Amino acid sequence: MAFYSEEEKSEDYLFKIVLIGDSAVGKSNLLARFARGEFYPNSKSTIGVEFQTQKMDIDGKEIKAQIWDTAGQERFRAVTSAYYRGAVGALLVYDISRHQTFDSIGRWLNELQTHSDMNVVTILIGNKSDLKDAREVSTAEGKALAEAQGLFFMETSALDSSNVAAAFQTVVREIYNILSRKVIKSQELKKQDSTWMGNGKTVVIQEIVNQETEAGTRKGWCC
Repeated sequence: MAFYSEEEKSEDYLFKIVLIGDSAVGKSNLLARFARGEFYPNSKSTIGVEFQTQKMDIDGKEIKAQIWDTAGQERFRAVTSAYYRGAVGALLVYDISRHQTFDSIGRWLNELQTHSDMNVVTILIGNKSDLKDAREVSTAEGKALAEAQGLFFMETSALDSSNVAAAFQTVVREIYNILSRKVIKSQELKKQDSTWMGNGKTVVIQEIVNQETEAGTRKGWCC
């Protein structure tokens, strides 16, 4: 859970983001490429859950994205489901060269919605875009699904870094924008009613994302 305090001189934000999708779609390599500029061609499947914190700067504010890499194997689903709690962002990943991983997106999206505490800012990721000759899922298919589900969409390649940083930044910036809009609204309301929100010091990000993403999902999102 992350909080924003109006009295703090240094405005730091901590957003929990989860990587989800079938095994071997490249979730761990997306995180490795984004956080450390690394790629592991022979990386092993993640067991359980790993996470890493990455700092970003948005509008002069320091944002800390705590990115959780969840195991895609079915046998670990019971373990990782608890880690959805508190997430405000998600990268939902499939492999463009394996259509069955794309077919699983509906199940993963349902699991995210079931186990998370709120509506989560989500981007659909078609990974391994460098495998052009082996493509089984067209860009149009990915965009259509994203539009139907009200998600952002992007194709990436952890191998050549294509769109990797942009994918994470899209999610983090949207969470930040939601928070900023809500803080502005809360300040306006506080001027009208000094008793609003008790002492007026703390804003809970989960509640903000929940309220704002409900509206955003109804409108539909896509890059």
